[in-house]
Amino acid sequence: MRTLCSSTLIGEFFVIGFAGLVAMKDPDLSMTTVWTVSGVAMFLCLALCGLVTRPGGVVLGWALQIALIVSGFVVPSMFFLGAIFAALWWASVHYGRKVDEAKARFAARAGSSTPDAA
Repeated sequence: MRTLCSSTLIGEFFVIGFAGLVAMKDPDLSMTTVWTVSGVAMFLCLALCGLVTRPGGVVLGWALQIALIVSGFVVPSMFFLGAIFAALWWASVHYGRKVDEAKARFAARAGSSTPDAA
């Protein structure tokens, strides 16, 4: 699960950076505000890469997905991109868990099928 979720978060890192560049065109937003918000969100993406397998990591990831969708009120294209990344996050968590379960079953089967030394 960690690999799939981390890949999604790294993709989001770049999308948030590009969205920050687009948001700078808004005359109502200061550059400081845009880069503070974008910088915090980008940092969270990187931090979540390491926290995704810990308790609460997936929930924090969902909070980031919601924030990404809500950022569409500032950069309208983020409604679409946020929804795409929310779907990718769901797939990463869902299929990542299935892969982890399959690996655990395979490891258990491989451990129990070792020949006895007689």
